[in-house]
Amino acid sequence: MATYPGSVLTIDLDAIAANWQSLDARIGDAECGAVVKANGYGLGQDEVSKALVGVGCRTFFVATLDEGIRLRGTIGPEHRIYVFNSLHGRETAVDFDAHKLSPVLNTREDIEFWSGYAQNGGRSNTVIEIDTGMNRLGLSPPEAEKIAEDAGLLAPLSLDFVMSHLACADEAADPMNEKQRQLFDKLISLFPDVPASLANSGGIFLGPGYHHDIARPGAALYGISEATGASEPMQQVVGLKAKILQIRIVDSESGVGYGASRRVPKGARLATVGVGYADGFLRSLGNSGHGYAAGIKVPVAGRISMDLTTFDVSDVPENRLLPGDHIDLICPEYSVDDIARDAGTIGYEILTSLGSRYTRVYEGGAA
Repeated sequence: MATYPGSVLTIDLDAIAANWQSLDARIGDAECGAVVKANGYGLGQDEVSKALVGVGCRTFFVATLDEGIRLRGTIGPEHRIYVFNSLHGRETAVDFDAHKLSPVLNTREDIEFWSGYAQNGGRSNTVIEIDTGMNRLGLSPPEAEKIAEDAGLLAPLSLDFVMSHLACADEAADPMNEKQRQLFDKLISLFPDVPASLANSGGIFLGPGYHHDIARPGAALYGISEATGASEPMQQVVGLKAKILQIRIVDSESGVGYGASRRVPKGARLATVGVGYADGFLRSLGNSGHGYAAGIKVPVAGRISMDLTTFDVSDVPENRLLPGDHIDLICPEYSVDDIARDAGTIGYEILTSLGSRYTRVYEGGAA
């Protein structure tokens, strides 16, 4: 956290909790877990996970062993933690054991190692991932069929569930969704009495056929709606204010910023704030993004610099905006989805790019 606040990132833990409760209600009898990888999508794994525990979440997902170890220290021993990017090997197995973490197994080699480890007294709780069309991680369908037939290989393991990942869940009409669902349902029938998990955030909104036994929402928890195919807006979680360092009145028509890519007329008023692409205000927002100053929409003028961004505030009355005031970069009028659209990316990248130089203020929940 910055010692001398210039730009303030506000994170509403109650909104995260409310988003989880909304998703939990939507999936009925299925369990709603939470993905808190990448430092809680950039918003703080510790604070986010505590808020989710407070409203009843009991199952968490992270990407790496390091993330899992930290999360275990935050939420205590009674909750389930699964690590997506598991590595086989004696050294990591000991750490999984010590911190009561469960690996997601993606290859036959992984399964063979963990089966042998469990047979010799090591941790047996695990998950098997099957690839149903992403061509990323997981067993291929033929490999899954062979594994399912190998009772001796699976016997030492305690399979908490079998999972797969949807490739196009943000587009409800994409036929890939139904193709993956049908293949997944066929493959999980080879693992009788083992729970199943298919739905990510977008999968939850595709309907009951995708919910199975446990859902794994991530982005929707953090207020992302468009890139998750949400049928209703999620509560906005973050706000970002940047302090104005200088306001200048242009004395003749001229360019703004590197490359002079934006021309402004004589008399234009420009406000420069201390936020740039090093803070996750993406360079692609140059001449395309905007903010809000004194409640008025103001466009980004010129390219984004590493530490600075300039806005054209000509439409804001002079007496309503002074150096030291703030421009809202993320706010109710300009959401994470909005800024992602202007940057030509997705809300996931906006959240996970938010830099370490902001003063972070947590509201509600475990704040």
